[in-house]
Amino acid sequence: MAKNRFITGYSGLRALAVIGVILYHLDPNTFVGGYLGVPIFFVLSGYLVTCQMLKAYDDHGFFDNKNFYLKRLKKLYPTLIALLWLCAAYIFVFQRNLLAKLSQIVITNLLNVYNFWQILNGQSYFERFAANESPFVHLWTMSINGQFYFLWPLVIFLLVKFSKKRENTFWILFSVSMLSALEMAIMYKTGVDLNRIYYGTDTRFFSLGLGASLAVIWPMDKLKAKIERIDANLLDVSGLISLLAMIFLFFSPLMNPENAFPYYGGMLLFTVFTVLLVGIIAHPCSHWNNWLTNPLFNWIGSRSYGIYLYQFPVMIFFEDKVTNMADHVLLYHLIEICLILILSEMSYRVIEKPLSKVTWAKTKNYLDSLFDKTRESNAPRIKAVIACLIFVIGSVAILVSPTARAEDYNKSQLAQRISANQQRQSRENKTLIAKLKKSNTKGPRAAKLIAQAKRSAKKHPVNKSFKKFGISQVDLQLAHQVPLTAIGDSVMAGSSNDLAKLMPKAVIDAAVSRQLSVAFGLINQYKLQKVLANNVLIALGTNGPFPMSDLDHLMTEIGPKRQVFWVNTHVPNKPWQNQVNKTLQTAAKRYHNLTVINWYNHSQAHSNWFYEDQTHPTPVGSKYYSAFIVKTIVEHAKF
Repeated sequence: MAKNRFITGYSGLRALAVIGVILYHLDPNTFVGGYLGVPIFFVLSGYLVTCQMLKAYDDHGFFDNKNFYLKRLKKLYPTLIALLWLCAAYIFVFQRNLLAKLSQIVITNLLNVYNFWQILNGQSYFERFAANESPFVHLWTMSINGQFYFLWPLVIFLLVKFSKKRENTFWILFSVSMLSALEMAIMYKTGVDLNRIYYGTDTRFFSLGLGASLAVIWPMDKLKAKIERIDANLLDVSGLISLLAMIFLFFSPLMNPENAFPYYGGMLLFTVFTVLLVGIIAHPCSHWNNWLTNPLFNWIGSRSYGIYLYQFPVMIFFEDKVTNMADHVLLYHLIEICLILILSEMSYRVIEKPLSKVTWAKTKNYLDSLFDKTRESNAPRIKAVIACLIFVIGSVAILVSPTARAEDYNKSQLAQRISANQQRQSRENKTLIAKLKKSNTKGPRAAKLIAQAKRSAKKHPVNKSFKKFGISQVDLQLAHQVPLTAIGDSVMAGSSNDLAKLMPKAVIDAAVSRQLSVAFGLINQYKLQKVLANNVLIALGTNGPFPMSDLDHLMTEIGPKRQVFWVNTHVPNKPWQNQVNKTLQTAAKRYHNLTVINWYNHSQAHSNWFYEDQTHPTPVGSKYYSAFIVKTIVEHAKF
């Protein structure tokens, strides 16, 4: 089979790609565009594979499909299978809450259709707080690559046979790539589920397709070895601009994958810069191949496949066992990185490198050596026993997974509570908002309300069962008179029923997986309806941190005449807990109308108030949560 020259600089590019992805998974709020490492892999795959195939057709008039598939199988499958079975064994022994649907995950990965399974099962790539967060969620890229490797020999065969000219081939590939990017934008515009857009082979093809298009007009084996110096300088400058643009997009808030810009051309823009850099590195007269070649990049690049596979499982499994992640963020991240690199190196030496060159004869010799009694060293036998043990335990896990429940009792109870609370609150909000639109009269002054509350506390007590959770009857009486608009995430959603019971004039809008950015639209929506109360409660920060600029933006939208209450976070197993709470503490000094409700401090010594995730309050914890919030609101509210 025809081969192209080996370009060492691509190891550097792979290193940058996998570093970006790891940093995104460790801290998606700082390295907001780190997920763009994936398009780098796609562009390289599209370019290198297409170069290889077109060169074979040019040199020999055919492409050896059988040899291509065999090499891909030996390169990709041993490491992937080892990862799947190793994770399955770990899950069976240490983390059985992840057993559900494990067999489906393994089978769809082996068949390279896992990304379709994720779409059908609603598995989000961006859910940063999930009780059953999957260690396999990142493997969607492997399925798209597998589909590409399987179908691309046929695509190139048809293009070579019928398009005749390379110019025609280029325009066909380029056009299909642009259609893919356009489809992504149209789907986002029309409100198609984000998972469908992000995981779709059709919506992500443009990265592979543009890499392939480059191979048609910029084949590495036909680039001139000598060009004018000014042209070589132009290549180097263009490469620098491309790399700087890629790094900028890695860090730019514009590329937040839960916002619109990435789907309206942001990912395409990044892909274009990547294609330019890939082409420039390939040119013999550019210095970028040498600049991206060094021992560190070579090491990371050569092991990038294993690093990519192992990084997410290590994070999920490690963080599940660590309950004080927020207190030692840097230390634990360094430990995670070390574990990823160690496992990747072991995988490279024991599995990836040896098995990429395995033959039936070598396999037979290896098996014979295991049973050779004259062999003194037991190391190969020990390795074989360990491998067999992992395979057996992993296989048991896969076989029993269809009988496993998707959630344990606590989590299913929480999910049911949140669902029931949201349905009830939706109905009550409609009635309450309708009343607020009709009501233009101001209520009695605070002094009069307090006097009334004191009298009613003796004669007509309300919500008496809540007194044992730390709130007085006078405060319970006053809570009935507080107009409030509350916006929160799943923590508030789980307690919204208790909050509504204590504060019947509150419009409570809480939902799962919310980030702060959602609040901007909701506040504007309530303002347009003229139902935004003089007291606003925010409970966001569980699912990730936010910059002070976003908080400033929200405070501006709410306005200085309203009193704002913000519940800080108790999420000890996530690295952003302290960051969120510190931001709120700083903001409270900046804004006279902002009161931070210190739920973190109030609940810190009461782990029994929470489910196993130590974040969502149990039914009893919910009452402490609600009573504490209402008590603080009553003290500072505008009546």
